[in-house]
Amino acid sequence: MGWPFDGISDWIKQTLTDAIMASFQGSFDYVNQKVTDVATQVGQTPQGWNSGIFSMIKTLSDTVVIPIAGIILTYVLCYELIQLVIERNNMHDFETFNFFKWIFKAFVAIFILTNTWNIVMGVFDLGQHVINQAAGVITGSTDLGSPAMMDAIYTQLQGMGIGELLGLYLETSLINICLFIMGIIIFIVVVGRMIEIFLTVSIAPIPMATMVNREWGQMGNRYLKTLFALAFQGFLIMVCIGIYAVLVGQIATASSIHAAIWTLAGYTVLLCFILIKTGGMAKGIFSAG
Repeated sequence: MGWPFDGISDWIKQTLTDAIMASFQGSFDYVNQKVTDVATQVGQTPQGWNSGIFSMIKTLSDTVVIPIAGIILTYVLCYELIQLVIERNNMHDFETFNFFKWIFKAFVAIFILTNTWNIVMGVFDLGQHVINQAAGVITGSTDLGSPAMMDAIYTQLQGMGIGELLGLYLETSLINICLFIMGIIIFIVVVGRMIEIFLTVSIAPIPMATMVNREWGQMGNRYLKTLFALAFQGFLIMVCIGIYAVLVGQIATASSIHAAIWTLAGYTVLLCFILIKTGGMAKGIFSAG
């Protein structure tokens, strides 16, 4: 009478083992795909990410914001000239060189304003280059779900009983749900960053119009710092994803699969938390807060 029950038991164990292996493989494939997707998303310039939004923002900037920036620039240059006259005792001690210096400042200010879009896009081109270089390292050094890893997991599963396998299957199912939630959070962080970039870029001419003035120039300096922070936030996101993928890749070396599963859950929650903080971290690094 033991033979049929042994056969059924073996069949249940094999079914659970196959289901767990498929769940593990799905989790690893999801992480690999997410690393690739993030590298593609954050490595794009605003124009490459969505050309339709890019065109709309550029049109708004050219037709609505630049005229306002021109008025602000006129005020800044007049204020600069008044300050120059007052500092030189109402032109009693005025030197011709100072007048030419003001003309040069005016030329630089107009040049910056008329080339604002090129300057802003240049910052994101630099960020894209750095992110793409990082993506080559991260995606090239991380390959979860390799045959050796899956064989090691399968070997551990072979020594488990039905009850333990059933519990492990429920745990892996829970982890897959966590990974799905992680994907949503990553989507929100990545898309939210791009929307923030478009909002910041849309008013670029106004702070850039203040760059040449000693007092008003702080606005332009903070704006440039914010641009660099947004550009390099993508690099921080890539580093977070790369660290997470490497940590997940060590699951096959764990002595207990149960411990590895819950460690993976902890890594997932930690990743979501850190990704949300990357914006603040980038602004703190560039003193853009």
